Amino acid sequence: MTVPASTHTSLPAPVPEVSLREYGPAVSVPLGAEAGRALAASGILRSATPDPDRAGHWLLRAGSRVGAVRTPGGLVVRIAPKTPVSRLFFLLGFSLDPARAWRDSGEGTVDTGAYDDVVPALAHAVERQIDAALRQGVLQGYREVEESALVVRGRLREAEQIRRHFGRTPPVEIAYDAYTADTAENRILRAAAERLLRLPGVPGLVRRRLAHQRVRLADALPLVRGQELPRWQPSRLNSRYQPALRIAEAVLRGTSPEHRPAGDDPLAVDGFLLDMNKLFEDFVTVALREALRERGLTARLQDPHHLDLAGLVRMRPDLVVRTGDGRTPLAVVDAKYKVEKADGLPNADLYQALTYATVLGLREAHLVYAAGRAPERCHEVRGTEAGPDGRGVRLYQHSLDLSRTPEQLLAALGELAGRLAGTVPPS
Repeated sequence: MTVPASTHTSLPAPVPEVSLREYGPAVSVPLGAEAGRALAASGILRSATPDPDRAGHWLLRAGSRVGAVRTPGGLVVRIAPKTPVSRLFFLLGFSLDPARAWRDSGEGTVDTGAYDDVVPALAHAVERQIDAALRQGVLQGYREVEESALVVRGRLREAEQIRRHFGRTPPVEIAYDAYTADTAENRILRAAAERLLRLPGVPGLVRRRLAHQRVRLADALPLVRGQELPRWQPSRLNSRYQPALRIAEAVLRGTSPEHRPAGDDPLAVDGFLLDMNKLFEDFVTVALREALRERGLTARLQDPHHLDLAGLVRMRPDLVVRTGDGRTPLAVVDAKYKVEKADGLPNADLYQALTYATVLGLREAHLVYAAGRAPERCHEVRGTEAGPDGRGVRLYQHSLDLSRTPEQLLAALGELAGRLAGTVPPS
């Protein structure tokens, strides 16, 4: 007997995937020209080039970005970090909100569950934060509404009424304050949940929980993709939302936009990626700022200056330490996750640090690397004017081991903050 075609069942074809490692070797992958061009134009990878030895293949090599993306051809590219995922999310949590990210237990508040991949851990963390935020109910607030209505409510918008409806019967142009769940905070949380539901690699259990949170936030209007996120102000009323909001904004701002190679139509590359260069820089500077604040000093992140007297060449050191009143610079710090030169000699970094010290009139500058990227050293610069100690300008290289525990990471940066504040003599 012939079975009707409609009764045949077939499993969906598995989604092709390729796994890369942060700054790892290139991998040859079967990839269409459109998807290959999208990856090459996106800047997501360190390099994406046609494989000269295999037709229809591309050589993909990851750089500092970790996470997962889906190309137009359906290929999912996963990039694993060298840093353990739990430590990576501690760095993220502390950078977003240092006041909440540190507890006596020594762990950050970003709960990644048992997942050891970036996207599953992120989805789990965001869902848990949203659930905690909504535990006491969905936050509501007043929002000004302007609309045309058949009855008067609130105040009459006289100018609009005359311009649109002069000499006519209702509708009337009105404005009023509505007590609603359609607030900026709820819109952001809903958008983050929806964004994560579209990412490749979110586990089924986490996906179901995210869908449940989206239903709880159904009264908040969805955000239009590509538009600026709505603004919210921290307050006592939304304090229970704040941890979820900060990580939700990180999700929404860390998404991959549409990329347009020259002469082609837009090619959407959908996914989520964390840039380890930026994450390391944010963590180092925020942790140092907090430690220096305890010592009565101020620290400015991305402090703008000019190299030349005409003000044509701009420069922005990662962190400039200043006196408590913020007037006098005391030290300058630049965080460097990766040494660009293969031989491990960060000459360009040293030139940059010397420039910062010269412009700011300082006797020393500090470079902070992830451990293993560069050795701990002190360079005394030849030809620079001797200071009170009879020595020239000094450039210090420090190393921070990201595999260490949160307590050890913060202790190491606290020690450096003491060095910058002059309370701990150099070793």
